[in-house]
Amino acid sequence: MFLFIGALVFFLLWTIFNSFFLPLLPSKANLSSAPLISVLIPMRNEEHNAETLVACLKAADYPSMEFIILNDQSTDRTGEILSRLTAGDSRFTLLQGRELPAGWVGKVHACHQLQQHAQGEYLLFIDADIRFVPEAFGQALSLMQQKNAKLLSGFPAFDVPPFLSKLLVPMQHFVVFFHLPLAAANWTNIPSTTAANGMWMMFERRAYDKIGGHAAVSDSLVEDVHIARLMKASGMKMLLANITRSVRCRMYDTNHDVWEGFLKNSYAGIGRSPLMAAVLSLFYSAFYVAPLFLLMYGMLTANPLYAIPYALTVLQQLYVMLRTRQHWYLAFLMPAQAAAMIAVLLHSMWKAWRKKPYSWKGRQYS
Repeated sequence: MFLFIGALVFFLLWTIFNSFFLPLLPSKANLSSAPLISVLIPMRNEEHNAETLVACLKAADYPSMEFIILNDQSTDRTGEILSRLTAGDSRFTLLQGRELPAGWVGKVHACHQLQQHAQGEYLLFIDADIRFVPEAFGQALSLMQQKNAKLLSGFPAFDVPPFLSKLLVPMQHFVVFFHLPLAAANWTNIPSTTAANGMWMMFERRAYDKIGGHAAVSDSLVEDVHIARLMKASGMKMLLANITRSVRCRMYDTNHDVWEGFLKNSYAGIGRSPLMAAVLSLFYSAFYVAPLFLLMYGMLTANPLYAIPYALTVLQQLYVMLRTRQHWYLAFLMPAQAAAMIAVLLHSMWKAWRKKPYSWKGRQYS
């Protein structure tokens, strides 16, 4: 029992130490010039996000921007709403997406089309459900230039209305803070020590072109990670930052969407490795699910020692929640969050083994 508690203490201390290698966006941009930033947004059936997104874009205070939005064959009112909201604003260009070619993933193809129309020295790819403060573009560019990075990415703060999103979405930050060696991720070009998030990826244009852009990862369901690895493999610096001060996201509105969204990425995100899936499932079951049962046993036997593992896992998640501007009280759901992560990973692996496609926004991927 004491060895188990000792391991959890180590995990907590490691998470705290590791987090100091994840830089924050500066509170104020410090730029000597204002190169053109092309903000590129793929949108497919995003009528519920269109108005808020356009309002955010219009409020941005960076002086040199163009906004290019691709309506990726939406079947709802996305195109109509975008046309109405952007009419008369020369910063906006609206594109109609082409048919998805064989072998391409939908979002990757949309990003590929967007960059073909971009004129900026920097390309910022964002998702339609992103919300940001007016200073966010300048803050991101300032940090890139300060760190001499060719790509900057980060995970936003998340709004989590559906119950399943309260379990699965916060684990994205937890995995980064706990599992990713952030010093190696941000200070070396080792491709395996890389994480990225396609919701917010800012490239220096020349570096993006050098690696072949999104066309180089055309068939990837985790294109953000793969394109970041290509940057490192080419000897260029990729920076993962804590962008939660300035960027938020409401990823999902229903429990079904939460499950389907994580399902398509979970197994692919670990390289479709059955061994890694087994190791992660056992690890999280032992260290993050089991403490709940130990707590219950301790309550039944009036032995407070058995409450310590649960308290330590909650503290570890609480630290991550506070650093990433999440709802702190969700840390008490840590055993359920770990169990949900295991469940979606195993289901994703099962679908891959059975050669059943993943579904997302009316498209299917193997």
